[in-house]
Amino acid sequence: MSGETKEVLGSNYGQNDVIINRLIDKMTLFDDNLMSLVFGQNIETTELLLRVIMERDIKVIDVRGQDELKNPVIGGRCITLDVHAIDVDGRHIDIEVQINAEGSHVRRAKYHSSMMDARILKEGQEFKEIKDSYVIFIYDHDKFRKGLPFYHIQRRVDETGEVFEDGSHIIYVNGRYEGNDDIGRMMRDFHQCRPEQIKSEILSKAVAYYKEKEGRGAMSEAVRKYAMEYAKEYGEEQRREGMKTGIQTGRRTEIFLSVQDGDYSVNRGAEKLGMSLDEFEKLMSEAGYRVPELA
Repeated sequence: MSGETKEVLGSNYGQNDVIINRLIDKMTLFDDNLMSLVFGQNIETTELLLRVIMERDIKVIDVRGQDELKNPVIGGRCITLDVHAIDVDGRHIDIEVQINAEGSHVRRAKYHSSMMDARILKEGQEFKEIKDSYVIFIYDHDKFRKGLPFYHIQRRVDETGEVFEDGSHIIYVNGRYEGNDDIGRMMRDFHQCRPEQIKSEILSKAVAYYKEKEGRGAMSEAVRKYAMEYAKEYGEEQRREGMKTGIQTGRRTEIFLSVQDGDYSVNRGAEKLGMSLDEFEKLMSEAGYRVPELA
């Protein structure tokens, strides 16, 4: 680890390291840091996920995690795709996980789709050559609250109801779906923080690699990098304060996950964060976590 990183972490470096490790232990595949490594570095796991979501066989030839797409317009907003896959037919696929309500506006899908589409055609190619693109959002909750496993979004002609086949596809996945089928089993695996609880052998091995084996270092560095980037947003003079805020946010996330998973009671979680029960439940719910019913 570089001296600069240690400087950012400051005198509480040892304590921060403990928090980071505890956060990793609690992470599920709904955390984009873990998800981007498990799928973004592994064609086999990505093909498995896409076969279940797209309900057909699919051959991936390239996949990248945390793939940044820069906006060519000065001052324009850039995006970072959790997982960016390309299949054998040249179709581009963006897979995003979302654990809370922040950033979940439906127009986000439109923006992601446009950013990918703008990069598919090369100079001199005809518009008819543009390949299909898919934006897939896997939500920790049921985005549209209809109890369905999937929600497929496509353009249609209003007057006829026919599909407008422009090759743009948006799929929302209900992370709370628990059916006894492939997607139900996949979503249950997504909620597991321990590799041995994951039923899919392929996913279990991949998660174990980043949580328990050689990939643990890469996982730790990804979390640490996120904390550093969060701190940098506050400017050089406020980096330490930003890191403190980042760690506090991580601590809150750790408690919310523990309560959601049943490791702590709601009362215990509120006590640990020094909040009233009502305040704790409100913040936990607003952050997108499931608040267990009080006994």
